[in-house]
Amino acid sequence: MPGQRWYTPYLFALPALALFGVFFVWPALTAIQLSFMEYDVVSPPEFVGLDNFVKMMGDSKFWTATLNSVLFLIGLFPLLVVAPLLLAVLVNQRLPGIRTFRMLYYLPVVTSMVAVAVAWEYVFHQQGVLNWILTGAGLLDQPIQYLLDPFWALPALILVEGWKSMGFYMMIYLAGLQTIDSSLYEAARVDGASAWHRLRRITVPLMIPYIAVAITMEMLDAMQVFTSVYVMTKGGPQDATLTLGYYIWSAAFEHYEMGYASAMGLVLWVVLIGMAMLNYRVTRGRS
Repeated sequence: MPGQRWYTPYLFALPALALFGVFFVWPALTAIQLSFMEYDVVSPPEFVGLDNFVKMMGDSKFWTATLNSVLFLIGLFPLLVVAPLLLAVLVNQRLPGIRTFRMLYYLPVVTSMVAVAVAWEYVFHQQGVLNWILTGAGLLDQPIQYLLDPFWALPALILVEGWKSMGFYMMIYLAGLQTIDSSLYEAARVDGASAWHRLRRITVPLMIPYIAVAITMEMLDAMQVFTSVYVMTKGGPQDATLTLGYYIWSAAFEHYEMGYASAMGLVLWVVLIGMAMLNYRVTRGRS
């Protein structure tokens, strides 16, 4: 525009860019730098080259945490990608009380993860509600200590994470469903298409961009699980719930291995970017 200086738009963006630089770019660059150093907070950083990455390759706990994070990813897929789509289809209907249902189902999303984890600890307790229901129904002979059992601890945490976040993913899908022209469904009904065929032939194909977003976010969330592990199991029992997010935190703030924690964080960052790009390439041609 006449009289407008070229740098005017950048001045408006400067506060946001400054915050982005201070709270994201600078810490990220510092973490990359520390990943090549040995640093315990007390002593000055010492350059060690690729030693932290070599240590990582031989660290059995790192590979256990990686495996558990992958299991989290697989376990959360039906809870955060498939189930929310079906729920969104349900709440997109004009039914009595549907707005109240949407609000109630979204409440866990805005509830603190710490509060959610503490509440679910009581559910999974040996004398908790879950054992009371299952033993009362005759499905269990004796109560199970879910969070102390290496077999049940990880599925229990997956259930907690999925329950808390399901409403958020449902809203993503609901936004997508409301962009679909209702005349497509009306034409399908006239042609005699069942609800299953309408879902398969109309809803899912038109929802591919939203499904891609949900898959990407689910992968990022699953690989960074921390709070529920910290509150409920501390990575136990026997490292059964040790995740990359918790192991990185433990290395940094319990063992003060800042360099090693930064190296693991850098690897996780690269993996997450790679997974997001792979998901984009896979879904791009279908949208």
